[in-house]
Amino acid sequence: MSASLHYLSTRGTSPVATLSEAIAAGLAPDGGLYVPDHLPKLSVGDFKPDGSLDETASMLLAPFFAGDALEAELPAICAEALTFPTPLRALPQHPKTSVLELFHGPTAAFKDVGARFLAACLRRLRGDSAAPLTILVATSGDTGAAVGAAFHHQPGVEVVILYPDGRVSPRQAHQLGCFGDNVQALRVQGRFDDCQRMVKAALNDTALQAQSPLSSANSISLGRLLPQMSYYAHAAVAWWHAHHEPLNLIVPTGNLGNALAAAWVRAMGLPLGKIRLACNANATLPDFFAGSDYAPREAVATLANAMDVGAPSNFERLRWTFPQADVLREQLQAQSVDDRTISDTIALHAREHSEVFCPHTATAIHVLDQLRAAGDSSPWAVVATAHPAKFESVVEPLIGKSVEVPPALAAMLQRPASAEPMVARDEALREWLLEEAARHVDAAP
Repeated sequence: MSASLHYLSTRGTSPVATLSEAIAAGLAPDGGLYVPDHLPKLSVGDFKPDGSLDETASMLLAPFFAGDALEAELPAICAEALTFPTPLRALPQHPKTSVLELFHGPTAAFKDVGARFLAACLRRLRGDSAAPLTILVATSGDTGAAVGAAFHHQPGVEVVILYPDGRVSPRQAHQLGCFGDNVQALRVQGRFDDCQRMVKAALNDTALQAQSPLSSANSISLGRLLPQMSYYAHAAVAWWHAHHEPLNLIVPTGNLGNALAAAWVRAMGLPLGKIRLACNANATLPDFFAGSDYAPREAVATLANAMDVGAPSNFERLRWTFPQADVLREQLQAQSVDDRTISDTIALHAREHSEVFCPHTATAIHVLDQLRAAGDSSPWAVVATAHPAKFESVVEPLIGKSVEVPPALAAMLQRPASAEPMVARDEALREWLLEEAARHVDAAP
């Protein structure tokens, strides 16, 4: 086993942390994101050719957990969290075209992988601790439901979900508010970037933390990011054994966590080839990769709402991984896809191939269509991030029929749902959290 990794802040002024400390904290004290001091190296030969997803995850993440308090628990954490498939399914229109389906978890989105893994880690780290912990999560659509499902009824943990009111699909909004018990939803009168800013401000508020211990379940959390690497490693190993060549990826992205996970897997030495990022009309990343300075801006609302991010948090980690801008631009490419093209792509593939994609996956499908039209015959996998049934108000009019709802999603939609309104101010969340903390103290026996 390799020596223990140390975990640093991307901003460089926080003390070195263990993995458990980084997972428990969510955000570093200086406001940066935790990263390992280096990325370990692995090869295809380290993995079972026909291993399960949780076995692949255990092998992949072992160097990150080496020497940590959670090291012995890693196989059990992986087995507990990764109980659903992430199949690499061939698409009919080209012999080297696949879709990596990441939406078979309980909330029908790829966020289930990281949320369930994080919940399994925190449950072990907390043990029987009497001190309550509040998990804050900003969501542009799918993260909040995955975190809510993962932590629902977990003792000693409260979950607070912030989402931009009116900027998620009706079914997403219902999911976010359907849990109750220890999971509460706040509908913020603003954009996702407001929600993300409010969460970061709370996490960095030492006086607030002293009264109401907080952590994060966004992709700023290493406990969310690391397990997302597992399905890319699993797909890369399977493709290599079947075809003896690297697999190229097209990843829909907003906050950059899913794309960063793929980049880290490749940097660790596993056989992933090119990585292209598919974005919606929010062009912060495409503009940077086209040569402009990195310039965060306010997000605009699109059909691919879970990617409506103007200031992607994980860009800090990406710049830590590739500090030189020219090197980073060699590693990844990014492209914007507007709403009209998303709609046309969904309709085209339903009509010609009987394939139905969610709006986010459709951005990546469009990038693939352009590559094939230009004569690219290399192996590409499109990452399917969510089930189209979560976006029925967008998808069904385009394809002319209803989309079958997965059973777990259908069960959530049967529950009552509610969310509390909140203005988009950091102080408003602070006051709300203090009131909640006081209420819990008053209610204690």
